[in-house]
Amino acid sequence: MTADSASQAPATGRERRRWPRAKADWPISLDLPEGRYEARVRDISEAGVCFFLDRPLGLMTQLAVDLELPSDKQAVAIQGTGIVVRCETISKALEHYEIAVFMPELTDLQKGAIRIFVSSRPEFEAQA
Repeated sequence: MTADSASQAPATGRERRRWPRAKADWPISLDLPEGRYEARVRDISEAGVCFFLDRPLGLMTQLAVDLELPSDKQAVAIQGTGIVVRCETISKALEHYEIAVFMPELTDLQKGAIRIFVSSRPEFEAQA
């Protein structure tokens, strides 16, 4: 570690993003210890998924994720486990939350399908 890197503040928010992401809007199923829930995807990247849910989830909550990534040819199943890394209230008037889940165990096939999907979207956000 250099003196310059030691004096820099840790990256936060957008600066932490290592993978491009694309906006999305399709269903996602979540398996939690208390049951199965349905939510709506907000965006997706090779690192994980962000979705809207009508209840908060605690940071570091582990859950199973199941969604179908749309494709011109055939939908690709994205299934795996993830960890909640962010949970924010959407507005004070609504009981809805924006939740980000890190999915470290995605397969190379799943990551490749996500990479193709993200790069094909006109509104994708390039890595910071």
